[in-house]
Amino acid sequence: MRVRTILVATTALALTAVLAGPAVAASPATDHAATRAAVEAAVRDGVPGVTVTARDAHGTWSTTAGVGDIRTDRPRSAHDRYRVGSVTKTFVATVMLQLEAEGRLSLDDTVEKWLPGVVHGHGHDGSRITLRRLLNHTSGIFNYTEDDHFLNAYFVKDGFFKHRYDPKTPEDLLAMAMSHRPNFEPGTSWSYSNTNYLVAALVIEKVTGHSYGQEIHDRIIAPLHLTATSVPGTRTTVPRPSSRAYSKFSGSATDPSYDVTYLNPAIAYGSGEMISDSADLGRFYRALLTGRLLPPQQLKEMKTTVQVADHARYGLGLMDRTLSCGVHVWGHDGGILGSVTEAVTTADGSHSLAFNLNGDWVGDTDTVIEAEFCGR
Repeated sequence: MRVRTILVATTALALTAVLAGPAVAASPATDHAATRAAVEAAVRDGVPGVTVTARDAHGTWSTTAGVGDIRTDRPRSAHDRYRVGSVTKTFVATVMLQLEAEGRLSLDDTVEKWLPGVVHGHGHDGSRITLRRLLNHTSGIFNYTEDDHFLNAYFVKDGFFKHRYDPKTPEDLLAMAMSHRPNFEPGTSWSYSNTNYLVAALVIEKVTGHSYGQEIHDRIIAPLHLTATSVPGTRTTVPRPSSRAYSKFSGSATDPSYDVTYLNPAIAYGSGEMISDSADLGRFYRALLTGRLLPPQQLKEMKTTVQVADHARYGLGLMDRTLSCGVHVWGHDGGILGSVTEAVTTADGSHSLAFNLNGDWVGDTDTVIEAEFCGR
């Protein structure tokens, strides 16, 4: 659920998988050869499988590599549905900006206005944190996924298999964050915190009287006909077609891979709960960047960024990355147990890319993005 890093703090490379899946509907003008080579290299480096869909002026192109099930060698599918992790944040931010456009809230409202007494303790003060600071990660709120109890319950093998179906509530997760001191004074720095979007989802619910998932469905999923996209709530399975998801629970390349497909996604809530596929993610980001979901003022706010790395800036649930060839792409990455996702598009929506890895111990996805947009 972190930017450029999967939720699990593991980075080993292992597992040799069989390449599988020819390109589907390849563009007549380009064969996306560099992208195909990059995803095949990812499989050789240890990812069980990859599924990719790109769209540009020449049409839609998809390819897969590796397997969706290491037990049966069943290949991945271009139509696989998967857990998208922090890509959820862009959906949440879009709903909040729509509510602002409707005059139902202001991004300069404080958290305290909408959730009195909820963000407090150990130096946290919701009266000093605006909704904007939630969305661009300048709130300073502690990241609950870095709490030791949370890590031991979900990112250690024995803990995961004991707790993966636990009925965690947003209040449980928020309590973990509030038991720690803030990372910094609100507005003075930047630090990625999943707690920000847990709180943002709760604000949406307070403003609308509906679950944040219902608002995402009614405002985004249904209008865009994103038929593979859902906010699963406590549903532990992934709809078919889908592949298995794998984790190693350590930094050792030689450790076995464990099937972590089934879990209660409520542990991610508004920070990373959603499920989608590559085609839907491309459609969503194209619609967002071309103004189909937000008025110009709100889209401008979403694209107002703060520096987070040499070639990356973070807006309101949306990242701006400058690639080696000078191309800017907007989107978000996402990681949750057994799944790593990237979804990016150019600002004019003319070229989009979305892909997923069904192993969480290999997090370097830059080479696939560079290959698609820069040809190398």
